[in-house]
Amino acid sequence: MNAEGLKKRHQRPDGGGGAAVPDGVGQSEKMAAGEMLHPGGPVKHGNYMQALRMFLFALYFFGSCCCILFSQLCGAWLYFADQDLYYAYMAVTKQNFGLLITTMTQWWSPTLVRVSGDASVRGQLHQLPDGRLECDFPSRLILVANHQIYTDWLYLWWVAYTARMHGHIYIILKESLRWIPVIGQGMMFYGFVFLSRKWATDKPRFMHRLRKLNSRHSGPMARAREEEEAAAEAEAEAAADPKADRGPRKPSLDPMWLLIFPEGTNLSANSRQASAKWAAKTAQEDMRHVLLPRSTGLMFCLEELKQTVEWVYDCTVAYEGIPRGQFGQDIFTLRSTYFEGRPPKSVNMHWRRFRTADIPSGDAPAFEAWLRARWREKDELMETYVRVGRFPADDGEDGPEAGPAGMNGEARANGGATGGPRAEKRGGKGAGYIETEVRPRNPVEVLQIFVPAVLGAWALARMAFLVVHRWRARRC
Repeated sequence: MNAEGLKKRHQRPDGGGGAAVPDGVGQSEKMAAGEMLHPGGPVKHGNYMQALRMFLFALYFFGSCCCILFSQLCGAWLYFADQDLYYAYMAVTKQNFGLLITTMTQWWSPTLVRVSGDASVRGQLHQLPDGRLECDFPSRLILVANHQIYTDWLYLWWVAYTARMHGHIYIILKESLRWIPVIGQGMMFYGFVFLSRKWATDKPRFMHRLRKLNSRHSGPMARAREEEEAAAEAEAEAAADPKADRGPRKPSLDPMWLLIFPEGTNLSANSRQASAKWAAKTAQEDMRHVLLPRSTGLMFCLEELKQTVEWVYDCTVAYEGIPRGQFGQDIFTLRSTYFEGRPPKSVNMHWRRFRTADIPSGDAPAFEAWLRARWREKDELMETYVRVGRFPADDGEDGPEAGPAGMNGEARANGGATGGPRAEKRGGKGAGYIETEVRPRNPVEVLQIFVPAVLGAWALARMAFLVVHRWRARRC
């Protein structure tokens, strides 16, 4: 189903468009009267169909996760043979998980995704002719976002897919997630960072992982996209001189998107209460739609990575239909979203970015003030969404006065509008509102998930056959 079909599917009964109903109009009153209306509409599937969807979902998701983990185990020996090749192989398995959650969302939880941004990301958000989103973000960045419900990271990983970075995303997670069978072991192979929320324990492992992200490799998939395109141009220029000595390939920084949720947990009644208590204890005003952020982890990331990461990208996520004062995790549950056919009618994202050189990461009080200020701006964005039904959107275009980097005054003030190489070639133009859907580039791409596992199984079967054959030959 394309984005146009999703808009018609989620059209309001009053004939309105696909935008969210401002401020939960009508819902708050009806809930006060005891009539609970689900923002996703009525249940679309009966009990038998829900059971079938649950079975197929479990079969596809856990079956694919087992295939991915098996392929990781088959390639684990590469770490001792060739670490560059090992990291490239694990990046491929990470791409496969990105494909898994993209197709899983498309098939079981199709929804409209509305994307916008401010002038700082001008020229980096594009809608392709087939309706898909394409993000031209840098190959190395730190990504921060508010944490509304458990599916936030799924949509952010999909955004990485639209930027061809779904094999290079790293997520900072709770320590408890490490022990989820199959999934937790797969995430450890991915190099995700697990934190116990005890800084004395977390700091050494955090430092170890961040320094690995700062390391250089020369294997496949190790070169950042900007360096890859620059190298391709250099090779094209050198092609005219076959005798030129190009030398061995130099190690380069790996592509990396480091995702961190500074709030530490998703928005709920308990976390809302904890945020209010912390606000009272520290004599500051609590937020309305987001939680007070924690600064320690993000500040440490910036200090460790500021020499190799130029940008911090900030995404504000909102789900259509959540009434004021309610929590998305209580409404869009796993059952309602994937089995009852009641996902959010739209998922809304607003993007902006900040230059790491302009962030006071070396001064703890100044950084805390900076982060709180950004989060209050995010809270205002959420308030705008709740009242209006959409985030603001930049649809401007850089003029001749933009300067060599294609930035106008507003964009320069926000850190500039220069993204990846494609953004510079296309020029700076605001995308306005992009309405799209979560789906892969083509339907057969999903087969990539199973290719490494099939090849690994074939190799193991071949080895077993040879061992048995030799053992029999010796006995004879």
